[in-house]
Amino acid sequence: MQEPLQGLEYRHVDVFTREALSGNGLIVFPEADGLAPETMQLITREMRQFESIFLVPTPAEAHRVGARVFTMEEELPFAGHPVLGAACVLHERLYYVGDAGEREAWTLELPVGPVQVSTTRREGWYEATMDQGQPRFGATLDAEMVSRILAALNLEESDLYPGLPLEVVSTGLPYLLAPLADGLERAAIVQPGFEELLASVGAKFVYVLHVSTREGRTWDNDGRVEDVATGSAAGPAAAYLVRHGLASPNEEITLNQGRFLGRPSELRVRVEGAAGDAGNAGEIAAVYVTGDVRMVARGVFE
Repeated sequence: MQEPLQGLEYRHVDVFTREALSGNGLIVFPEADGLAPETMQLITREMRQFESIFLVPTPAEAHRVGARVFTMEEELPFAGHPVLGAACVLHERLYYVGDAGEREAWTLELPVGPVQVSTTRREGWYEATMDQGQPRFGATLDAEMVSRILAALNLEESDLYPGLPLEVVSTGLPYLLAPLADGLERAAIVQPGFEELLASVGAKFVYVLHVSTREGRTWDNDGRVEDVATGSAAGPAAAYLVRHGLASPNEEITLNQGRFLGRPSELRVRVEGAAGDAGNAGEIAAVYVTGDVRMVARGVFE
């Protein structure tokens, strides 16, 4: 690591919650220009949050910044809760003292492309909404692959929601959606090689979704770390529900996550429908994911 870190500032925030020490924790580095990717990875492992996001301001455009997201294992081309949390940190830095109701718009340039985010200051927290664009529907799994995935997730065929497929959906990261009627509490990655199994169907991660309660779970692909609240999965999950007629275009869909970690989180999603009958994939124009963000702590590297 060659870069001097002295004076490098960071902000600790909790995303998808209004209460501190709840929701999904995140470390935001608002001025990370000059840092090599290897250094960003080392810093993320040091901070030990599920993800960290590093921002590089654009001098000519105050509301457009470069952004890179890291987990403790790797860099991701896109992630949901880091984008929302980072935009709220930018809002706070622009108006450190301000009134509730202030609104701003931001563009975060990620490896997957630009992501538009709007932020609003509330009484004690921020609200942020990101435009995840039009969802992309990938593979629908055949019976043999469904059996392999269920075994790897400690689930049985009887746990599945009747009539719904296991399907890959992406709004930046491809998730395999596994719709459940039962067994959410038993779900876990219990077999090695799960990442390769997902890759064989074009997915990066799995998201198990209890359809009737709209509660989801996801993990790193070793199954060691469960994510508290996953913005990059919320968009695909909501688009999946709309595509299969279990939610309507333009309604606010509330997804729950984090209960099993003692950090309950709420993710709000709106799937914008174009003209035509509801429920068809081709009629989904865009997906918007909204979350509350609470500022928790700040620090400086010495």
